[in-house]
Amino acid sequence: MTPKRIYLASRSPRRRELLNQIGVRFELLLLREQSGRPPDVDETPFPNEDAGIYVERICRAKAEIARQRLRQRSLPALPVLAADTSVILDGAILGKPRDEAHAVEMLRTLAGREHQVLSAVALAWENRLALRLSVSRVTFRPLSDAEIRRYVLTGEPLDKAGAYGIQGRAAVFVERLEGSYSGVMGLPLCETAELLAECGMEIL
Repeated sequence: MTPKRIYLASRSPRRRELLNQIGVRFELLLLREQSGRPPDVDETPFPNEDAGIYVERICRAKAEIARQRLRQRSLPALPVLAADTSVILDGAILGKPRDEAHAVEMLRTLAGREHQVLSAVALAWENRLALRLSVSRVTFRPLSDAEIRRYVLTGEPLDKAGAYGIQGRAAVFVERLEGSYSGVMGLPLCETAELLAECGMEIL
């Protein structure tokens, strides 16, 4: 039977917005993150782990754990969508900033330079799991310390990989983008639609 909706294994409001944008019906299936107990998925990179392998590994783990939670809770058997996004500079993975000072430090390193954004999306359904990886290149214009500090004070960077959101105020920092705008936001829609088509869902 062709599924009419999916589960989204993510707390990200950007991913919810993007699925709504393309008309995909979904319910949230949330994994445990930081609530006094160990998170469902440990997102610590392995020593010397390649960034692409890291992003795919974490995304796949999220989808697998979400599928396990689905079965444990005896929820309706629907496809589960998971995603993971990382900002990469000189081969180093820039996660979410620990605090405002860390966000300032990250943005200083990104200013006036090109970096990569890797966004993996995985769909688990029945006994299958398929994954796609989107790779984008983003160039920031030079930024002054005053600009960086004003941006950090908005609070926008604190829950985002690389300490910025391209869909928010940081859009004015982006001089050039090669790749997927939605991928930089956190959910590459072209790849997502391809995965949904594999399980029989039609977007258009």
